[in-house]
Amino acid sequence: MPAPAHPSPPPADLLPHHDGSPLHVSDDAPALGERVRVRLRVPEGFGPLEAVMVRSNPDREPTWDEAEPLGAAGGWQWWEAEVTVHNPRHGYRWLLRGAGRVHWLNQSGLHPGEVRDADDFVLLATPAAPAWLAESVMYQIFPDRFARSAEAADREAPEWAIPAAWEDPVAPVMPCRSQQLYGGDLDGIVEKLDHLAELGVDLIYLTPIFPAASNHRYDAASFERVDPLLGGDEAYVRLVRAAHARGMRVIGDLTSNHSGDRHEWFQTALADPGAPERQYYYFAEDGSYESWLGTPSLPKFDWSSEQLRERFIQGTDSVVARWLLPPFEADGWRIDVANMTGRLRDVDLNAEVRQILRRTMEKVNPDTVLLAESTNDATEDLQGDAWHGAMTYPAFTRPLWSWLSDPTGEPWTTAEGSQRTEPWFFGLPLGGIPKITAAEFAQAVTRFSAGIPWRIRLGNMQPLNTHDTARFSTHAAEGAMPLALGLAMTLPGVPVLFAGDEFGLTGADGELSRTPMPWGTESQPEVAERLRLCRELVGLRRGHEVLARGGMRWVHADDDAVVFLRESSQESLLVLATMAEREVELPVVAVPGLAASGGQRDEPAVSRLTGESVCGLSGETMRISALGPSFTVWRLPGVPAPR
Repeated sequence: MPAPAHPSPPPADLLPHHDGSPLHVSDDAPALGERVRVRLRVPEGFGPLEAVMVRSNPDREPTWDEAEPLGAAGGWQWWEAEVTVHNPRHGYRWLLRGAGRVHWLNQSGLHPGEVRDADDFVLLATPAAPAWLAESVMYQIFPDRFARSAEAADREAPEWAIPAAWEDPVAPVMPCRSQQLYGGDLDGIVEKLDHLAELGVDLIYLTPIFPAASNHRYDAASFERVDPLLGGDEAYVRLVRAAHARGMRVIGDLTSNHSGDRHEWFQTALADPGAPERQYYYFAEDGSYESWLGTPSLPKFDWSSEQLRERFIQGTDSVVARWLLPPFEADGWRIDVANMTGRLRDVDLNAEVRQILRRTMEKVNPDTVLLAESTNDATEDLQGDAWHGAMTYPAFTRPLWSWLSDPTGEPWTTAEGSQRTEPWFFGLPLGGIPKITAAEFAQAVTRFSAGIPWRIRLGNMQPLNTHDTARFSTHAAEGAMPLALGLAMTLPGVPVLFAGDEFGLTGADGELSRTPMPWGTESQPEVAERLRLCRELVGLRRGHEVLARGGMRWVHADDDAVVFLRESSQESLLVLATMAEREVELPVVAVPGLAASGGQRDEPAVSRLTGESVCGLSGETMRISALGPSFTVWRLPGVPAPR
C-alpha cells in the first residue's frame, strides 16, 4: 500500500509552542521531588490530536506523563501535564500524536522525528539567579578608559606604563596596546554615575580592578587589594556605595584560569620550589610552567591544589568572598576565561571549581550573580549547576554581526604593526565577516540557545561588542544600529552596552575598541541621536517586564526581516526588525491575545526607532508594512489561557 499522504507542514507562525516562561511552567526553581505543571499550546489549525505526552529522561531512562486538554483560548488549544523533578537537571520534551502524524517539540523546535536529549526543555532543581539579573541592563566599563578624577593627576605612572593624554588615540602596536595608560580611575566612574542613570542602565560590570602590569589588568599581581592607580580599596567602596544609592549594582571581573607572573603567589612559587604556592600552578621539573595560550606573563592555576581553593574560592575567608562582604559589598562576579578554568589536556576540574565558587557566594550573599566568560559554544557548562549565565557570542553577537554588517574595507593596524583590510571577526579565520540572512540569524539564535535551560538563557549577556571585540559600529550597515540595539534589548537575555556604544565609538579589533570616553561631545548631533536611541531602548527594556521574563516565539523570518513575540499573560510585544521594505501577513490567531480580544489593541507602537512601519488588521489577517531599515515594537494584549 502507498504511504498515507501527510499534510504540508504548518506555517512558522502557527506551530505548537512551549518555553520556560511563567505562561508554560508553574515553577522555574523547584526542589527535587516536586511536581511542576507544564503547559503546551497548539493552534487550532494544526489538526486534531489523539494524545499529547511529556517525555522525561530521569536517570537517563525515559518516562511518560500524559497531558490533559485544558480548553481553548484565542484560537489555541492548551494542554497540561505534571512532571516530577527527578534530577537537578530534569530534561523533558513534548510528544504530539494525531491524524497519522507524530511530532516532537523541544527547544530547537518542532520535528517529525526523534530529537536529542541535549536540546530538551529543562527544569532546574538548583538555586536560581537573583530575580534582578534578568531585569537588568548591563553597562561594561574598562576602568582605564572611562573617566579620570582630579586625584588621578597626582598618581605617578608605574614603570611598565606608557602614559597617554585622554585625547590621544589608542596606539595599535605592542607594547603600547597593553601598556598605554590613560589614568581612568574609580572615582572618575563615581563622577559619571549620573550619565549612567540618565541612560537607564542598572548593572555595572567592571573589568579587573586589581594591581597588574597592563592597562587591562587581566594579569593580576594580587587579588587582595584594588590597584592604587584606580584609587585603592577606599575608592571601590565609594563606587559601590554610590551605585547602590542610585539603584545600580556592581559586579567585578576575576581571572580564575590564571594570575599575572607578578602575582605574589607566583613570585613565591618561583622563589621557593618547596612553597605551598608552587602547587597553585603547573610547574614542570625543569622550572617551566603552563600559561594561558602560551603567554608567559599569565601562568595557569592548577585547581587540584586544596590550598588554592581555600585561599581563592572556598569559604568566607576566600578572595571570592572578600569582595562580596562589607565594606565592599559587590553584587557578583564575571569570571574571565571560565571555559578554560581547571581544564588542561586530560584534567577537567571545571565543574568542581565553578560549583565551589557558587556555593561560597550563596553562603556569603545568595543575592549575588555568577557569570562565565565562554565566548564560543557554552552549552556544556551552562546547565544550572553554577553559572547564572555567560558572556558568549554564538547565540546573539556573531550572527547579529553577520546579518547587519557591511564592511568598508578600511585598513587597520594589528598588534604586530601590519596593515589589514580584512575585518576582524572574533578571531575566526573566515576571511572577514560572513554574510547571512535575517532568517539565518534567527536560526543561529535558536540553534545555540536550544541546549541551554531557559532560566540560564535569561542570564546570558547580549552585547553588540565588548572590550575583547571590535566595535559593531565599525562595520554596521547603514541604518542597522537601531535594529542591533533593539534586538539586544528585546530578545531573551541581559542586554549589554560597552562604555562608548552610546557615543557611537568605533574600533577595528578588541584592543582598538578600548577608546577613552569622549566626554563633552554629548551635544554633537550624531552623538545626541545615539544617546537618544540608547535611552529609548533601555527605557523600553526596563518598562516592560515581559522583555525580562516573558516567553519568546518567532512568527516570521525571511532574507531581510524577523518578527517575533515576547509574551506573558499581562501583555505581548510584537517586534519587527527589517533591513528592507517589507509587508508581512500573519493570521490574527498567531497573536492569541489579539485574536481573543476581537482585534482590539493598544497604541499602534510603543517604540518606532527608525523607518516607517504600520501594523493593521484586515479580517483575520494582520498586516505589517515597513520601509526598511526599520525597528518597531507594538504592545498587544496578553496571552489568554484556560484556568
